[in-house]
Amino acid sequence: MVAATRADEPLAANARVIEAEMAWLESVMAARFAAYADKAGPVTEPPSPPSLARARGPYAALVRDLALSPPARLVLALALAPYVAPERLDPFMIVNSATGRRFTEFGGVTGQSHAGFLPTAETAVFLLSGSDRARRIAMEPLFAPDHGLARRGILVTERRHPEEPPLAAALRLSAAGLHQLLRGDAPAPAAGADFPASLLTTPLDWQDLVLDAATMRQVEMIGLWLSHGRTLMQDWGLARRLKPGYRCLFHGEPGTGKTLTASLLGKRFARPVYRIDISRVVSKWIGETEKNLATLFDQAEDRDWILFFDEADALFGKRSESGSANDRAANQQIAYLLQRLETYSGLAILATNQHRHLDEAFARRFQASVRFPMPDAAERLRLWQDSFAGKAIRLAPDVDFQALADGHELAGGAIINVLRHACLLALARSPPVVRASDVLDGVRRELQKEGRYLTK
Repeated sequence: MVAATRADEPLAANARVIEAEMAWLESVMAARFAAYADKAGPVTEPPSPPSLARARGPYAALVRDLALSPPARLVLALALAPYVAPERLDPFMIVNSATGRRFTEFGGVTGQSHAGFLPTAETAVFLLSGSDRARRIAMEPLFAPDHGLARRGILVTERRHPEEPPLAAALRLSAAGLHQLLRGDAPAPAAGADFPASLLTTPLDWQDLVLDAATMRQVEMIGLWLSHGRTLMQDWGLARRLKPGYRCLFHGEPGTGKTLTASLLGKRFARPVYRIDISRVVSKWIGETEKNLATLFDQAEDRDWILFFDEADALFGKRSESGSANDRAANQQIAYLLQRLETYSGLAILATNQHRHLDEAFARRFQASVRFPMPDAAERLRLWQDSFAGKAIRLAPDVDFQALADGHELAGGAIINVLRHACLLALARSPPVVRASDVLDGVRRELQKEGRYLTK
């Protein structure tokens, strides 16, 4: 019982900090509502927030780490309230007797299942500024993408309709941000509406990477940057002459190792690798794509991620010369991405199977353009042998990897597909032994995908 009490103590300390913050939010609301009701009365400053100088717990630690100002703390407390103290926001639901609806000045949106008040940026500005127009304008940077709360990926401002005023954006916390404030640790962000990327991992190791010598030399050069980039830019003072970061283009046929190489670079140098989901980044709403990219780059910059743009030609294709609004918006997205790539201090990898479809403006911005060719016979032999090297895999005597390597031009990804197919066929029999016919059937399927056919 004592051990359980000690384990719960950090959470209890954090709960006390959050409760004090909610009480402060409630006092600010009471002061602002009183001033709003008595507009002829003297203008008074809202109550000061409680001191967190010696407070323990992740909430206090985050406030100190980001050096949040009292207005920023109020925005954070307001965004947290629906999660931990929704009843404290009920005063915002009062109805204006003159109009029969809620007060416009209070902002807020209605949830689909949540019965309480959900704040917007307008709500925060009302609490911070009241009817003071100059102060209202001064508070708008609190909701900018480059503010610490947004850059750290904690605060999300969600505009439900792009034609509405920016302050109509809903204030909420990302799933990772809420977890960090309540529990203290920051789990890897999950792909979703808030985050258009997913963590890329692999169970393989560096020695499993099969590349030709020229490609491997270029990949090793990227590794040198990951190891010594900070020394080069800071200690040697080259930041004055070199642009930040390192940008690479991986191009080649499908299955030749582009994604695996990105994953292994992250694994070897202890850097999280995030694959960008193009479908979540690109929005039909003008300006939303730029916002999605800004959120992604800001979080990556703060946490030293490797960004991997797979099928990059879908987003970075050649710009159109047409003068339509859609073409201008697409060109604007590419220009914005180029600007963010050039200022990103980490490693960004763009991978494509269609090298010629990329915009030419990208070519001069890459520090490395790495071609992933189809493996030769010697490399294919190693791929065949390594792929079928599992201890549980039993091979019939007629399986000839040398003949397979010499006779069929397949990429590593295709050989993995053959492995899966052949092993499934073997498992359907007793004893489960992989035969040459199983492997050849898988080879035939892979060749057919590319419009080729297996010949005797």
